[in-house]
Amino acid sequence: MRDRRIAPLLIAGIAAAASLSAPTPASAFTASGPSAAEDPLRPYTQQQLTWQRCDADSPAGFECATVKVPLDYSNPGGKRIGLAISRLKASSAKERRGVLLLNPGGPGAPGLHLPVDPGMKFSAEVKRQYDIVGFDLRGAGQSSPVSCGLTAEEQSDHPYKAETFTKDVEWARTVAEKCRAEAGDELPHLTTRNSARDMDVVRAALGEKKISFLGVSYGTYLGAVYLQLFPQRADRFVLDSATDPTRVYRGMFQDMAKADEQAFTRWTEWTARQHAAYGLGDTPADVRKTFWDLIARADREPVLFEGRKITGAGIRADNGTFFHVRKAAERIAALKKAAERKNAGPSGTPGPPQESDGNDDNYVSIAWSVMCADTRTWSHDPEEYRRDAIRDKARYPLYGDFAAAIAPCAFWKQGSEPQTEIDNKAGALIVQNEWDSQTPLFAARAMHRSLRGSRMLTVEGGEGHGVLGVDTGSCADKSATAYLTTGRLPAEDLTCRA
Repeated sequence: MRDRRIAPLLIAGIAAAASLSAPTPASAFTASGPSAAEDPLRPYTQQQLTWQRCDADSPAGFECATVKVPLDYSNPGGKRIGLAISRLKASSAKERRGVLLLNPGGPGAPGLHLPVDPGMKFSAEVKRQYDIVGFDLRGAGQSSPVSCGLTAEEQSDHPYKAETFTKDVEWARTVAEKCRAEAGDELPHLTTRNSARDMDVVRAALGEKKISFLGVSYGTYLGAVYLQLFPQRADRFVLDSATDPTRVYRGMFQDMAKADEQAFTRWTEWTARQHAAYGLGDTPADVRKTFWDLIARADREPVLFEGRKITGAGIRADNGTFFHVRKAAERIAALKKAAERKNAGPSGTPGPPQESDGNDDNYVSIAWSVMCADTRTWSHDPEEYRRDAIRDKARYPLYGDFAAAIAPCAFWKQGSEPQTEIDNKAGALIVQNEWDSQTPLFAARAMHRSLRGSRMLTVEGGEGHGVLGVDTGSCADKSATAYLTTGRLPAEDLTCRA
């Protein structure tokens, strides 16, 4: 997730509903070997893929295809949907080991172009050994995308306020009803378990006995579910910025609020030592008071900042702020200065509204769809959300009222299956920043406990969400490269400095 509840659990919140692919004639699949009656998934696992250039701007060697998968794996002869995949072939046929699938998080962040994304910095050794494979999650991007037809306002979530709670309940109900109206048949099947099954169909369609995987944020949960369902088909799995698999998803949001308070305390201590530079207070208590005075002032009179008026709640909404101490000090100092300017009041001109592009409608739609269908732990009692939000606001003043607020899942029908319990000995490498805003360190440690065959590398002092790809010479990137190219996990858990 990004800095709001439905922004991606990411690496580094939708247009008219696009219809799912019509059932594909059986003649589109190969027909040799055991019959579909003996193996109902055989038409999918043995399908022939047609590769072509992804688009006019694609670099040489980057190609795309569509893999057909069943909408409902319990009824593989029923409706089929298309999964968009891409690949960049290994640079050495001699050294090639297999395929490395990528997922950037979300759930639902586009992954099709990840193999050629400039932000994905793979070593030459990894590029020689693997076909780098991207894909859009079912229902997302170019993979039979779903849309709930939400307005810009309906895509935004809100902090709990007693005076707006009734309105917020209606917002949650409206989003759920719109999604049910636009994509009702698909919703129970837009789950991480089915996306893991999709990955296994991709593996088979590519002719591979096993797959390797690099998943970030939500992608770590997807990878863990694959390891639970198909441990014998998993080769080398790297999980960057890991979620707590026991806390999906409401608990994960509440954990963000807990982590935000921890980061805020660290920031006040750091900023107090930098009082000469930022002027926010020379003790942690003074820095804390300066910040909350700014929040109160902005709630009374929005601050004109970077062309937009920002309320105190708007400042708090970015729950990733305080995990980068220097950036946070610069931002809060600039906001404080803007609030003190005379023209920051009603006479200021609001900036243009932030518009979402069409992909955002799909992103928000698929994010809620997956999060609501994956688990049956969402309460359907609005009053429980009220009680939790009041409690968490008191515990975690920065973000507790955002994280515990009512969600569309309160009015969502259950997914087709229970939540996946992660508990296995499959090998994996977990890499984690100490100060991660979306998947806190304690969440990654919970993933490590669930994947009992894993090793964990913690970047001490590391800030922000997403570890790998920033610097190929970093200790984390070197460790991930060593594991992917040799298959050897560290003998024990590791810690290195940012």
